[in-house]
Amino acid sequence: MADTGRIIAETRAERARLVGILEGLAPAQWAAPSLCDGWRVREVVAHITMPYRIGGLGYLAGLARAGFRFHVYADRAARADTARMDDAALLASLRDNIDHPWRPPGGGALGALSHDVIHGLDITEPLGLPGPPAERVALVLAESKAKQYAYFGVDLDGVRLEATDADVAIGDGRTVRMPVRDVLLVVTGRSPMPAPAG
Repeated sequence: MADTGRIIAETRAERARLVGILEGLAPAQWAAPSLCDGWRVREVVAHITMPYRIGGLGYLAGLARAGFRFHVYADRAARADTARMDDAALLASLRDNIDHPWRPPGGGALGALSHDVIHGLDITEPLGLPGPPAERVALVLAESKAKQYAYFGVDLDGVRLEATDADVAIGDGRTVRMPVRDVLLVVTGRSPMPAPAG
């Protein structure tokens, strides 16, 4: 298991990487569809940075108004934030909080890293931009538990996803080999489950 210090360092590095990417986006790219259904790049950035702007009580109040359905709350919050904040303000929110200690409830330091890596891919993949380093994605996958994949509704029964560029394998069964970035996209429901070869 990776130590917390390394996970925090990788989280900071991922946020800094995303800032660098977002700084170079044209307005049309901010408005482009992301991998999150119904969200443009700007809504994803609003979601990534939401924890920096909303305290615990604000979060609970918003969640209650959404009937304690997190997806409903997150969608409402992202749309409200993009209605009142322009792209420069969203970018500044991320830039100013690279060292923010936020951790998702029950997710710990790894949850924060996973949040940023996964949603970063939601931005970079459809835009054809570079993803995070393979070792950072591998850290997210190596430290995650099988029950976390169930959250995304992905069935890994009978399939073993093996990374070609990192020492990571998920599941048991017939092996499908792919870059570690693609493994993460599959287990989080962003890409379809590939059929095993042969």
